[in-house]
Amino acid sequence: MSQNVIALLVIGFFMIFPLAIGFAARSKSRSTAEDYFIQSRAMGGIAVFFSVAATWWSAFAFLGSNGYFYTTGPMYWTAIAWNVLFGVLYYGVGKKIWYMGKLNNYVTATDFFNHQYGSIKLGNFVAVILIVCTVPYLQIQLSGGAYLIQVASGELIPFALAAMLFYLVIIIYVWAGGIRAIAWCDIFYGVLLFFGMVFAGFYVASLVGGPASMFHQVERIFPGHTTLAEGRWMNWLAMFIITPVGSFMGPQLWARFYSVKSAKTFDIMPFLLAAAAIAYIGSMLTGNAGKLLYPDVAELVNGNADYILPTVLFNHAPFVLGSVLMACGAAAAMSTANAQVLALSTVYTMDIHRKYINKNLTEHKLIWVGRWALLIFSAAAYIMALFVPGLLVTIGLVALGGTAQVMIPTCGALFWKRSTVAGAASGMAVGLGLLVLFTFSPIKAPGPFISGGGALFALICNLAVFVIVSSVTKPRPEKLMTQLKQQYSDFYHKVNMYN
Repeated sequence: MSQNVIALLVIGFFMIFPLAIGFAARSKSRSTAEDYFIQSRAMGGIAVFFSVAATWWSAFAFLGSNGYFYTTGPMYWTAIAWNVLFGVLYYGVGKKIWYMGKLNNYVTATDFFNHQYGSIKLGNFVAVILIVCTVPYLQIQLSGGAYLIQVASGELIPFALAAMLFYLVIIIYVWAGGIRAIAWCDIFYGVLLFFGMVFAGFYVASLVGGPASMFHQVERIFPGHTTLAEGRWMNWLAMFIITPVGSFMGPQLWARFYSVKSAKTFDIMPFLLAAAAIAYIGSMLTGNAGKLLYPDVAELVNGNADYILPTVLFNHAPFVLGSVLMACGAAAAMSTANAQVLALSTVYTMDIHRKYINKNLTEHKLIWVGRWALLIFSAAAYIMALFVPGLLVTIGLVALGGTAQVMIPTCGALFWKRSTVAGAASGMAVGLGLLVLFTFSPIKAPGPFISGGGALFALICNLAVFVIVSSVTKPRPEKLMTQLKQQYSDFYHKVNMYN
């Protein structure tokens, strides 16, 4: 059997199997918008874990992590810490959002802000932020996944066609089964992603004599590459905070707060997510061993450090093994892209179309609006993937820096009764304005904050403005605060009522 046939069979399997899962999920679906978008708030613990983990890990993790270890040494080890922080946030903040969603029938982040702050305008502002910042991150998944399909096919499938196939597969099964199809597919994707990252790392390390030999060679040839460079502590801190907070506030994670069936799921998630972080051992091995094999980044595909793993596999691994591992990487991209495109569709359908275009849509028609929105957002990301290139980690950090700004008013609503609409809006406006300024102008963040791309500085300024403005502006209505106070009290006393 020729390599071309083998490659196409591998790709065919990874394309067709998720479609089969999606249509199986469709048979369990109900004809309601709530079921299509958040699985009737009844997603089980196993599906939640894999769906959250697979959505959280993306092409940013599978490709970008290898590239970051290759270029910056141990900088990406912050991933261990941010996995822990992400799990803690999921327990401490996500659980409370879930409970409020149960009581008040939230479907999107906008619903949360509309109710918690009593302001439709603030909710709309958040919806715009989430859409604008998520589309570029969706581009990452299409770009990374398409390239991996291209490599797995032995270059038989060009990038543009690979991106189109990637896009169509996701659209078909999400169209068919909604978030239930995504959750079921994510179990498949999550297993592939975890073992793919770990196996790839040990395989690449074996090419240079194994992990022990690799470390000795790296330290001898590239002194200091295995230690955190002086002055990089702020970059480490920025990644530790911005990456989990930005991902946590993405619309795809809000859907996973509301979808959960039992409070007990939130209790175990920090431990599961922290344990799953050992997969980054594979990325560390790939990045460092790749540095020995290809010390000059110009030797890599497109001269891009993100592609160190495809370069090594393409030149050193048996073709079948390389194709399978690249397909595992494509699974990482698909597991995030499917959640993001449905989340964007949900925001548009529930927060824009239903409220401002047609308020009288039936449940059936709401689902169809959501399906057509899938096509539109995916098409936008497809066009960006073709015409807006960029390093995966760079694009990812800018997008995550934007969604991270939503965390301040979210925590304010949940934990500080003096939070106000003016404070929330002002803080986010300042944070986003600074992020745009630092990213797209010659002006950079002050002092050590420049190494973090300015996102952390923008978040700190957001917090400061939020606290100051909230302290001197009109508080939320007394009637609303009385209702919320009772709900918060019930949360601590009756949190297991849905177990």
